Amino acid sequence: MFVYVSYSAARMYDHKRANARKGSEARSRTIKSACSGESLGSDSCPSAGQMAAKRVCIIGSGNWGSAIAKIVGANAAKSNTFESTVNMWVFEEMVNGRKLTELINTEHENVKYLPGHTLPPNVVAVPELLDAVKDADILIFVIPHQFVSRVCDTIKGHIKPDALGMSLIKGVDEGPDGLKLISDVIREKLGIVMTVLMGANLANEVAEEKFCETTIGCKSKAHGPLLKELMQTQNFRVTVVEEADVVEICGALKNIVAVGAGFCDGLNFGDNTKAAVIRLGLMEMIAFARFFCTASPVSPATFLESCGVADLITTCYGGRNRKIGEAFARTGKVGFFSVLCVVRLL
Repeated sequence: MFVYVSYSAARMYDHKRANARKGSEARSRTIKSACSGESLGSDSCPSAGQMAAKRVCIIGSGNWGSAIAKIVGANAAKSNTFESTVNMWVFEEMVNGRKLTELINTEHENVKYLPGHTLPPNVVAVPELLDAVKDADILIFVIPHQFVSRVCDTIKGHIKPDALGMSLIKGVDEGPDGLKLISDVIREKLGIVMTVLMGANLANEVAEEKFCETTIGCKSKAHGPLLKELMQTQNFRVTVVEEADVVEICGALKNIVAVGAGFCDGLNFGDNTKAAVIRLGLMEMIAFARFFCTASPVSPATFLESCGVADLITTCYGGRNRKIGEAFARTGKVGFFSVLCVVRLL
């Protein structure tokens, strides 16, 4: 009986494969006929503009920006989807008597912010912001929070109206109307579609190509495959989710929990207490997201991605905010704790 069923199933499978192959060949002939003008007008075929490679610009060249440049540069160089040359805006400064842009473009190393790591030769350091973003189809924002508004004001009117933005900036902006996501600040100033990338991604480990995961928050499914192709490598695995606001707010709130974890370390409360703080902190992150992210339902599943629990664990054990909390708890000096006023920038 089992043999007969298996044989019948195999026959049915072969029959379906043959039909699928015939259907594929028919579709191929139809497409070729359409593009040669036999049955459809020329408007039905992709134009050169639609097929043009995407130009990528990285706005920022610090530790995290340079680590991302390694990934983006390598992926752009081997894909026809993107232009090979990737511009990286660098705030010009002198390092050992030489311009930082000159060092990056000749030595292919950001000796100040990511020493010891070679950047792909197709990553070009550009000192002028407007030159860097010119004709870019994808803008990757990876700059300190306090410079976002200034940068946006500078490039407004000088970028493609259909450019796609991606923010790697973890934090929120505080204004007269309350808290605002960084991606919303950029979107409102530039009028472009914004996405975000957040996760347990310590820059030096990413640059060393140690395995990690990350999360791209993308409200439009159409942009997901493009951004995943740009960012994913064998050791930098990308998951795309639609709850972009939740992904981004995780990147800000985990810093607060990390300070509490630092208090536990500074007061020698032990691992059990620290684990409780992390768990309770995660629950409060979910509760806050449900209050703050009202545009769409908040799924607890998003917090199980790299942007959520993974980034929280990494920050609570190895992040700078944990160190701040520990230092304050051990010394009691307000000087250490005053750094918390800029915790959302870290």
